[in-house]
Amino acid sequence: MTEMAFRADLLQSQAEASGGTQTAKQKESAIRRLASLGEMTGGIAHDLRNILAIVESGLRLAERKADQPESVRAFIAAAREGVDRGVELISQLLAFADDREPDLQVRDLNELVSSSGPFLRYGAGPSIRVRLALGSDIPRCLIDQALFDAAVLNLVLNARDAMPGGGEIWIGTERLVATNCAQGGPAPGTYARLRVKDHGCGMPQEVLQKVLDPFFTTKGENGTGMGLAQVRTFMQMVGGHLSIASERGTGTTVDLLFPLPEAVT
Repeated sequence: MTEMAFRADLLQSQAEASGGTQTAKQKESAIRRLASLGEMTGGIAHDLRNILAIVESGLRLAERKADQPESVRAFIAAAREGVDRGVELISQLLAFADDREPDLQVRDLNELVSSSGPFLRYGAGPSIRVRLALGSDIPRCLIDQALFDAAVLNLVLNARDAMPGGGEIWIGTERLVATNCAQGGPAPGTYARLRVKDHGCGMPQEVLQKVLDPFFTTKGENGTGMGLAQVRTFMQMVGGHLSIASERGTGTTVDLLFPLPEAVT
């Protein structure tokens, strides 16, 4: 039995022994939250490593350009933004551990993506071009910004790693109307869609089927197997949908569908 499963069973046994003070619904919610927390905390080091790498990159570049004050200010600003995002991410994870709900707010998806642009470009590195294609008439949607930042950074770094020789990562937004109930697809309704696309090595179908499993990685010792699992957990928390399409030698496309406020009220 895994540690997470053991803890879930222990929580359930303790709840049953408490003389029925909790309702069945409360016990089910607690067990589900513990399972999600176990998955999320397994990836804390992964997300913080990503953010700290960007901070380190900004400071290193500032050091190299010490004789160019304007460049130094830009690099330090990027490092400071990384620190702020890391602090916010930790705050949100601690709030979740304390049994508080994610800080869901109605946000402008284009605004969030645009403000993340410089941060994501530093993370992608000098050999990768990050191109933003922000659509029009994008509905405002429910998002926890700290977890959103971590999720998009995960996707960008995965895309970067799929293109060791350099390339372009395309990040676009669009209004999407889902009309059918295909198995594994989103529920019918209107969504704000974020798409992250690369033209890297891609994945065969047998890998694609496992890529969302916690601790599954194609990067050997350099991977934690928690990046996409973290993204999936985040999308479940906001009531959204994650889909991945990939083809060996062609590249990978990841779609994040964010629900509108009225869809979850």
